[in-house]
Amino acid sequence: MSGLRTDLYELRMAASYLRRGMTEPATFSLFVRRLPPQRGFLVAAGLAEALAFLESFAFDDDELGYLRDVVGLDPPTLAALAGLRFTGDVWAVPEGRAVFADEPLLEVTAPIAEAQLVETGVLNLITFHTTVASKAARCRLAAGDAQLIDFAFRRTHGIEAGAGVARASAIAGFAATSHVEAARHYGLRPSGTMAHSYVEAFTDERAAFRAFAADFPVNPIFLVDTYDTPAGVRAAVDVISELGLTGPVAVRLDSGDLAALARQARAILDEAGLWQAQIVASGSLDEDVIAALVAQGAPIDAYGVGTRMGVSYDAPSLDSAYKLVSVGDRPVLKLSPGKATLPGPKQVFRDPAGASGDVIGLRNEPSVAGREPLLVPVMRGGRRLEAADPAGELRAAQDRFHADLAWLPDAARRLADPVPLAATVSPALAALHDRVAAQLGRGGTY
Repeated sequence: MSGLRTDLYELRMAASYLRRGMTEPATFSLFVRRLPPQRGFLVAAGLAEALAFLESFAFDDDELGYLRDVVGLDPPTLAALAGLRFTGDVWAVPEGRAVFADEPLLEVTAPIAEAQLVETGVLNLITFHTTVASKAARCRLAAGDAQLIDFAFRRTHGIEAGAGVARASAIAGFAATSHVEAARHYGLRPSGTMAHSYVEAFTDERAAFRAFAADFPVNPIFLVDTYDTPAGVRAAVDVISELGLTGPVAVRLDSGDLAALARQARAILDEAGLWQAQIVASGSLDEDVIAALVAQGAPIDAYGVGTRMGVSYDAPSLDSAYKLVSVGDRPVLKLSPGKATLPGPKQVFRDPAGASGDVIGLRNEPSVAGREPLLVPVMRGGRRLEAADPAGELRAAQDRFHADLAWLPDAARRLADPVPLAATVSPALAALHDRVAAQLGRGGTY
């Protein structure tokens, strides 16, 4: 992984540390300061990608030449960077777990230059994947028993983002993805129908449907709204009967009044004896549109959700931060208004019964009675503690997501005006904050 995938100020700070022989371990904490509007919780995601980034972080000869010729780094600094690899430890909240404001999702402890250099990449990956997984979770809440399919790839913000969206949405309960390579890599179910261009390429809908079903007789899905939706459904029915298709079949609605059209389609299918045929809806869907369709009793079996989930349309990023909390044995903090931080490596303690909010404490303090610690060690000495297993990691994250979704209180799960759980600070962490602030000549009680 290119060492230049960082911001220039990270390189300059790291170079300054190296020139001064500052090699002591430092801990940085990654957290979200506040949740976006209409988010009652976040879904932790992106850890697998972040760990892969850390394991492969390095500078090659061409990159070092650029740092010499353009950035102006001196030979001793370049020599230090040439041999630099990430050798630190990482504690993190496992993917799929629900998290809230101010709670560390991940903490990095490494020689300070290493920990500084990886800030940009780690922050990017955790922020992006958590943003998308949290949006996808709201779609999952809205859809009830219906299946969800990731249709986002064509409009995600970049090719690499498309695979990330497929994975993040799968963590949050999406059943399939249109992204073929993501399906292959992560062991997901690929799903695809046809485009309007396919229908238009034939002389009429029946010819298009007949050709498609002949070529793909297993679970064909007919796009029926190119011209007239009820007529398109009838054309699909005729082709299903003509070809004697006995396996799973479906029709897809992509425009118009989806609730009314779904009811019409259901009636036509049932009248033809196709009670098992499914109805798939797509077209500018998000959790609010899906919830409205469910509330209207629309007989829709699956939703293809694309752009608005893939770019987290209403909240496209998070107020995330990666902040220094200790250098060597010295805890540090910020007191900036609106951006204050808590010192020291941390742990989050959760009540499995959900009777109260989480407690943010110090990593080395005893577990709060009756609570479970959320952060676990995932990397030591720059190497993952468990071998990479894309499909297995995803399945485990899905299990955690479904368990935490059931654990969340109703107020946090609400789509409209949710109320997140508020984390409190342990007495030990509050005392450390006050002590460090006092040493800086800034009094006050946390």
